[in-house]
Amino acid sequence: MVVLLPLSARADIPLHERQSSTLLLSPSNRAIQEDLSQNPASFWLMEGEALWQQPAGPQQRSCRSCHGPVEVSMKGVAARYPRRVNQQLLNLEDQINQCRQTRQQQTPWKAESSPLLAMSVWVAHQSKGMPIEAADHTLQQDDLAAGRRLYEQRMGQINLSCAQCHDQRWGQKLAGVVIPQAHPTGYPIYRLEWQSLGSLERRLRNCMNAVRAEPYATGALEWRQLELFLKWRARGMAMETPALRP
Repeated sequence: MVVLLPLSARADIPLHERQSSTLLLSPSNRAIQEDLSQNPASFWLMEGEALWQQPAGPQQRSCRSCHGPVEVSMKGVAARYPRRVNQQLLNLEDQINQCRQTRQQQTPWKAESSPLLAMSVWVAHQSKGMPIEAADHTLQQDDLAAGRRLYEQRMGQINLSCAQCHDQRWGQKLAGVVIPQAHPTGYPIYRLEWQSLGSLERRLRNCMNAVRAEPYATGALEWRQLELFLKWRARGMAMETPALRP
């Protein structure tokens, strides 16, 4: 029988030792991240701003017509996802698509599509500088525990877990690159490797491919549970969306 200890009883990185991957950026890349006139993610931000105000569907509803000014209604929202909504664990992208389908009566945007990333980064940007508030109430304890199991589970032909790299070996180097603590403070992010904006699920999929494991299906519950645990692990850290990474 496997006995699961409470989340607070595990050997996590001490709160005072946590650090954003922004600290690993070169001074020039850090400057690009903080200056939206240089940050490549600004193109998606502009698209997201336009989509927020764009009427759609039979009743010609826009996000603004329901929620009002984005800087007011969406402030802090991204810092509280994933969360359970009507018995479903949704991340921010899921919630956006649910609103698009139920309120605007439009076809949900495809994962990693430009409009979904644009709306996600626009909404998440309204929480920049605010602390991550990953919920840990009773409704999500099972999801948090499942997310931790996924984080600590060895997988793939290389037989590595997320924890072995990002908890036990952060600050060391792998193939000449410093291993980060892997806190999801800036998603969606622009990665120079991708030459594009991308979601946290895309980044996690990359990690699974790197250890030669078969990734879960797009939008699978496992991705959401892992994202929830990562957000809990980063609780209290400041949102940085849109972040820039190598």
